[in-house]
Amino acid sequence: MTDTPVLSVRDLVVDFPLRRGNFRALDGVSFDIAAGEVLGVVGESGAGKSMTGAAVIGLLDPPGRFTAGEVHLSGTRIDTLTPAQMQALRGKRIGMVMQDPLTSLNPLFTIGDQLVETIRQHMELTEDQALERAISLLEEAGIPDARGRIHAYPHQFSGGMRQRVVIALAIAADPELVIADEPTSALDVSVQAQVIKVLKDLCQRRGTAVMLITHDMGVIAQIADRIMVMNAGRVVETGPVAQVIRHPREDYTIKLISSIPTIARTGEAPPPQPQGSTPAFVQVQGLVKDFDAGGGWLARVLGRGVPPFRAVNDVSFRIGRGETYGLVGESGSGKSTCARMIAGLIEPTAGRVVVNGMDVWQVSAAERARRRAVQMIFQDPYASLNPRWRVGNIIAEPIRVLGLAKGSEIEDRVADLLRKVRLDPIVMRKFPHEFSGGQRQRIAIARALSSQPEFIVCDEPTSALDVSVQAQVLDLMSELQDEFGLTYLLISHNLAVIRQMANDVGVLHRGVLVESGPVDAIFDHPQADYTRMLLDAVPDLADIE
Repeated sequence: MTDTPVLSVRDLVVDFPLRRGNFRALDGVSFDIAAGEVLGVVGESGAGKSMTGAAVIGLLDPPGRFTAGEVHLSGTRIDTLTPAQMQALRGKRIGMVMQDPLTSLNPLFTIGDQLVETIRQHMELTEDQALERAISLLEEAGIPDARGRIHAYPHQFSGGMRQRVVIALAIAADPELVIADEPTSALDVSVQAQVIKVLKDLCQRRGTAVMLITHDMGVIAQIADRIMVMNAGRVVETGPVAQVIRHPREDYTIKLISSIPTIARTGEAPPPQPQGSTPAFVQVQGLVKDFDAGGGWLARVLGRGVPPFRAVNDVSFRIGRGETYGLVGESGSGKSTCARMIAGLIEPTAGRVVVNGMDVWQVSAAERARRRAVQMIFQDPYASLNPRWRVGNIIAEPIRVLGLAKGSEIEDRVADLLRKVRLDPIVMRKFPHEFSGGQRQRIAIARALSSQPEFIVCDEPTSALDVSVQAQVLDLMSELQDEFGLTYLLISHNLAVIRQMANDVGVLHRGVLVESGPVDAIFDHPQADYTRMLLDAVPDLADIE
C-alpha cells in the first residue's frame, strides 16, 4: 500500500433543497481507502451509505447537490470535474457494482457485447482483443465455461452468475476503486459466499480499493479490513472490523450489532419434542409441480415437445398449530413454488395441501374460507402493495371482499390493525411510496392480518431489510403469533432468521426435501451434505480475529 490513499473524502456535505427548507443527506463525512483495502460501510436505510457512494462517483439525483467537502482519487481532486470529465472517469478509474444486476445489464445485448463495449470505450483494443479480455474477465470473476457463455444473454444466467458478470464489467478497465452497493443482499448464502470470494480475490491480486456498502454485518466480517458505521448522514464510528464488532464504542453501533441474528444456539437447548407431539394444523403431502419447458401444444402432439421441468418433487411436511416451519435452500430449489401452492396461488401437479382439515385444492366450495384462513406476506412489500391506493384502502380490501365488516366499522378495524403493527392510524391516508421499507412490510403484515387468518405464508419477509428493521419485524411477527395463535410457513435464505423463529425446518435442494426436523437438531447435527454446505457458507461474526 502506498502512503496516498486511493480514495480520500473530506467533510462531504450533500443537501436536497425542498419547498419547506433543506434536507441534509450527508453531513461532514470523511474517510480514506488505501490500495488493496476493503472498507465496509454499514448502517440502516437512510443512513447515507448509498448517497456517499453516489456522491463519490458523481451520480447524485436532482435536486441533490454537492454543498461542501472534497473527494480525491489517488491524490487528484475529482469533485470539481465537469460532467464530461466525470463520465470519462466512471468505468475507467472507478467501477460500480449495483445491488440488482438486472438493472445494470441490458437484456437486449449479450454479456460479451456489453463487456466488449465497456472495454473498448476505455482501452485502445481491437474487437478481437477486447473479446479475449472479456473472456478473461469472466474467468477471473468465476464464470465456468466463460468462452462458451460469452454470447449468452443476462436472463440465461442465475442471480449469482449475473452478479459476477457485473463485477467483471466493473473491473473491465482496471479501475483503482470499486464501489459495491449491496452486491449480495438478494443472494443465497452459498452464492453470497462465492461473490464475496471473487471481490476479495480482486483486492489481493489487483490491489483494487473497494468501498463495500451493505447492511449485512456477516459479509463485512468476511471481506472487509475496516468498517465505517453511518447514521443520519454522519460517520458514527470507524475502525478495524474486529475492534468495532467486538468492542463497539457508540450506542448506535452497539444497537446495530445486537440486532444481528446468529445461527449459533443461544441459551439452553429446549427438551426434545417427540415427532408429531403437536396436532398438525398444516399438512403438505407429496407435493409436485411441473412447468412446461417449451415447445407448445403442437410440439407435444407431434411428439417433439420438451419434457416438463419438475420444480417441486414429492415434498411432504407438517406444521403444528401456532408453530413456525422454516423452509430453506438456494435460489431455484423450489421454496417459493411450494409457498405459492400452499397459499393457493398456483395449482400443484400432484399432492395435497390440507389446512385445518380443509384441502386447499380439492374443495372448490371452500375457496372463500381458504382465502380468509390462509394469507401471504411477500418479499418485496412495495411490489405487493398497490401504489395507487392509500394504505387504508389496501388493508380494508380483504375486509370488504370477505364481508367481515361494513361502514365505519371497516375504518375502525383498519386503525386497530395499524396499531397492532406499531403504526399510527393516521398513516391510512398515505400512499405506499411515503414509507420506508420496514414500514411497508408492517403494512403488508397488517393487510395479511385483516382477514383474521390462522395460517400465514411468509416468503422472504425480511431479506430486503436492514438488521435493526429486520429485528423489529421479526419481534412483531413473534408477538402477533403469540397473541393470535398464528401458524407460519417462513421461507428465508437467512439461516440465522430461521434459527431464531422456527420450531422445525426443511431443507430443499432442486425441488427435493433432503432433510426435515426440529431446527436445533438440523442445525447442530445436519445429516445431508447439502445442509452442511449451506451452514458452512453462513458468515459467522464469532470467527473474526
